[in-house]
This record gives sequence, structure tokens and C-alpha cells, in this order.
Amino acid sequence: MSLTDSNAVDVARSASLASRQLATLSNEARNEALTLLHSALDKNRAIILAANKKDVELATQAAEDGTLNHSVLKRLDLSRPGKYDDMLEGILSVRDLEDPVGKITLRTLLDEGLTLERVSCPIGVLLIIFEARPEVIANIAALAIKSGNAAILKGGKESTGSFAAIANVVSDAIAGSQVPVSSIQLVKTRDAVSSLLAQDSFIDLVIPRGSNELVRHVKENTKIPVLGHADGLCSAYIHSDAKVQTAVKVIVDSKTDYPAACNALETLLVHESVLESILPEVASALLAKGVSLRCDQQSLEVLKKVVPADKASQISSATDTDYETEFLDLVLAIKTVSSAETAITHINTFHSGHTDIILTESSQEANRFMNGIDSAGVYWNASSRFADGMRYGFGTEVGISTNKIHSRGPVGLEGLTIYKYLIRGDGHVAADYHDGAGDGSTFTRSWNSKPSLT
Repeated sequence: MSLTDSNAVDVARSASLASRQLATLSNEARNEALTLLHSALDKNRAIILAANKKDVELATQAAEDGTLNHSVLKRLDLSRPGKYDDMLEGILSVRDLEDPVGKITLRTLLDEGLTLERVSCPIGVLLIIFEARPEVIANIAALAIKSGNAAILKGGKESTGSFAAIANVVSDAIAGSQVPVSSIQLVKTRDAVSSLLAQDSFIDLVIPRGSNELVRHVKENTKIPVLGHADGLCSAYIHSDAKVQTAVKVIVDSKTDYPAACNALETLLVHESVLESILPEVASALLAKGVSLRCDQQSLEVLKKVVPADKASQISSATDTDYETEFLDLVLAIKTVSSAETAITHINTFHSGHTDIILTESSQEANRFMNGIDSAGVYWNASSRFADGMRYGFGTEVGISTNKIHSRGPVGLEGLTIYKYLIRGDGHVAADYHDGAGDGSTFTRSWNSKPSLT
């Protein structure tokens, strides 16, 4: 990894050259680099956390001044219990996964001595633009190296010290391996983003991780394909036959386990028949965790009757915009619905295509909901917090994609590879198989009808 102030063209070009060399390395060579990376980050934990502490102190002041969102502050802190260890574990998990490069997904005998293969291969050069989240450097470095991709990273100014400390450690680690140092580059300059977004000749994919504004800015200012999501507006629907205990457990975890995460719950839809049975139990558990509830008229009337006086200030009337807001905090919007169909319509209208939940004991209702919701992840009686690369068994993730092409949901190694077609022949020429202008439309020699090879 190099921490560079070089101009965008030089950075992108060197990354492109490095990606070609990286793509030829063996799985063993790439794994060795990840082992070195893990060891170096573990050994230098104190140095990195000290740098991160200074960033957090400055960011805390900015949050108090109102110049930095509190959700960004939460994502910045590497000292949060388990966060650093999760970062390290993710590197080893990625290392121990099957090699994603060179996997044959199709092999066909086209004719005697002429075979066709479809083989997985790296995308090339990734540009990752992110806010806060200093662990992203380690996550991306591990995923990029394992998948044979080069990566250029541009972080936010609120994490400069953390990024620099991690970059220096990772640079030394990679230098001791066969992976080119310029395979992973961290760009410092403030004006780098617009210049890098113009490098479509060298950069193959952009992955923005951060606010809605960041993602939209990236999508509107580049010709390079963009993989990511603008919002994490996750919803849950409590059906009429849901179990109280299941609903309480799943919803509380979805909302409070890590409110600043993109997979945290933001909207709760409640079937009208369980407003007075299940909702009060769910609300009580949420209020005990410090969650503020913004309710529609029906749910508000019910809760006012049962919520104790010391919790009454945590309940208020919802506005229309609350149902399309990613709070990233201990705030939850609640809305009453008359049917599962109404819930599906609401979610598909207002959600962001990230992750949505149904709570029900009916497999028929669950399947209808899961088929009807147009999201990257749809869960039945399970927390939205499962929308994560580590929990999916991907080792770690480069981000969450709500795209409808290439890759969707938590993007791990498989999402960072594409494929190429390889043909192996013995002097075969297309002219032997057609008449006319050479467009292949009229064949005079039939293709071999043997089944695909294994």
C-alpha cells in the first residue's frame, strides 16, 4: 500500500499495471500477503488505536459543534468493543476462503479439439470512496488482494490519522510479499475524488461507502460503473400471526444492536390486528433501550394507553418524511397497515432496496412477502443485522449493493470477480462453419452435439 499525493492519472495508471501483475499471482502468494497483513495490524494495534483516538476526539468536537453527523462519529471509533478484532478476523476469514479466481463455471466441447470455458477473473481496478470507517482499509485490502484486484482508497478527512497509521502498517506488510505495493493505494489529497472519477480508462468499478449525498455525488459524476447503495432504509412487518417473543427479539436487535449501521431497522409496519397485543410488548422493549418512536395516529393512540409516564417523552407523532428517512440513530418510525399486501406496497414504495423483514408463523405469508419485496435481502423471522458479509460467510465485505446487475447484497469475493470466455482449439477457424459474409448466421458444418464437459 502506498500513501500518495500523486495526481489521479498516475495513481490510476499504476493501479492498472499492478492489477495485471496481481491477477497472475498464485492463490498461495495472495494468501501469504494476507497473513502478513493480519500479523502487522495485530502487532501495531496500539499505534493504530492511538491515532484513531485522536480522530475520534476531533470528530466528537465537530459533532458537538454540529458540523459532523453523530452517525459518522460512531462509525469512526475503532475502539468500539470487538470492532478491531472483527477487522482482524475478517482478514483471516477471507484468506481461508476458496480462491475466487480461475474457477471454471462452464466447459463445453464445441467440436473435436475445440473447447469453450467460462472462467472467473478479477474486475481490475477498484476505486473505493468512503467516510469514517477506518477498518475499510483492511477489509478492502484483504478482499482486493484475495480476488486479484488493485484498489484505490479515498477516505474522509475525519479519519485522516487513522488512515495514515493503517496505511503505513499495511504498506510495510505488503512490501514483504509478492503483491505489488501499488496494488493498494490510499489517496490523501482533498480534490482527488473528482479527478479519480474521470479515470474511466484505468478504473473499472467505483464503490462508494458513506452518506446518501456521497453515493449520489459519485453516481452523478462518473462514467465508471458504480456498485453500492445510497440508503439503508430497512423495514420490518409484523403480520397478524407473529409470535410476541420472536417479534420483540428480532426487532430490538435490528434497531439497537448498532443503530448507525446501514442494516439497522428504520421503519416498523404493524398489522392492525396486533396493535394492542404485540406492539405494546415490542414498544416496551425498544423504549427500555432508549429508542424514540415516531408513530402514526393508530399506533400512537394504543401506546399512549400503556406506556409509563417516564417513557412518554420517547413517543411522538410521525410525519410523512419519517417513513423515508434513514435515522442511523435510536429512532424508529411505526405505521399501521391492514394487510401483508399493504405492507409490501409501502416497503416497495419507500424503501432503499437494502434489507426488509417479515415476522410471521405462516410459511405461505413469508414466501409471498419474500417474493414480493424488491430488495437485496429479505428475511423471515430474522434480524436485519444479518445483512453483513461476515455473517453471510463471505469473510468480510467491500460494501452492500442494491444494484440489480452483477452483484447484490453484501459484496464479498464473488462480487469482486467477473468472468472471461476461453476457447482452446487446434487451428480451428470460423470460416469452416458458415457460408456467406462471415457473420456466422448460416452454418454449413454442424456443431458437435456432445454434452458439456464436467
